[in-house]
Amino acid sequence: MPFVKVSYMENAYDTESLASVSQTIMKALMKEFQVPKKDYFQVFSSHKKEEFFYNPHYLLRHERDHRLLYIQITCGPGRTDGQKQSLYKEIADQLYCQLHISKENVFIMLYETGLENWSFGEGLAQMIK
Repeated sequence: MPFVKVSYMENAYDTESLASVSQTIMKALMKEFQVPKKDYFQVFSSHKKEEFFYNPHYLLRHERDHRLLYIQITCGPGRTDGQKQSLYKEIADQLYCQLHISKENVFIMLYETGLENWSFGEGLAQMIK
């Protein structure tokens, strides 16, 4: 049930690359969080240079640049710190291997929210049994 939001600087990625980023994130979620294949909800947003801010050095050995991806993942609770760290690594490694996106440009935020806070439509809280 993750919902993924990806923000990036306008013109940093083409349509094909964004589709690959999407699939890479989904495959990592399936592998590390055992997310079902059909549980696929993502939105991508581009931002003008004057709307996109970051520090190129913060907490890094090397610089991040204009190809920075802000990846926000909202999901249900229950994963261990180890599972979360494995997810971050899998996403960064695969984006680097498949799209040559530097690992410094993969900024991930994970938000956990209770099952009662989700409605997948029809005005229902489908995750509450």
